[in-house]
Amino acid sequence: MEPHKKDIGTREDLCLHRIQTAKNDLRSAKILLEAKEYKGANNRAYYAIFHAVNAIHALSGKAYKRHKDAIGHFNKDYVKTGIFPRETGRKIGEAEEIRHASDYDDFYIASKEESDRQVAVAGEFIQMVEKYCKKQIG
Repeated sequence: MEPHKKDIGTREDLCLHRIQTAKNDLRSAKILLEAKEYKGANNRAYYAIFHAVNAIHALSGKAYKRHKDAIGHFNKDYVKTGIFPRETGRKIGEAEEIRHASDYDDFYIASKEESDRQVAVAGEFIQMVEKYCKKQIG
């Protein structure tokens, strides 16, 4: 094997890998939530959502370097078209804002209730994405 060559899987393989990554992030979010580390839980819940979004993009062969682009294209291609409920787009936007505040705002205080909600949203979204992807894969 040449040194720069990598094993290339299918789009479906990448999709399933990203769903697993999202589930791992969700598990981490739950552990942090249990440990009362609310900012960290918000971060992991958001990344669980982000990796689930990218699982969907993997099926279409699209890739985005910036979070804003990945989420924007998800909203345009999957929320506005009705494939995913409209409230999904709003919840993802809120998760992104909360993650940003949790990571970068020195004076942001994350609450247990907010983190509970973010972890729940991430879990629900991953379930929807997994169901959608498995239906697409067949």
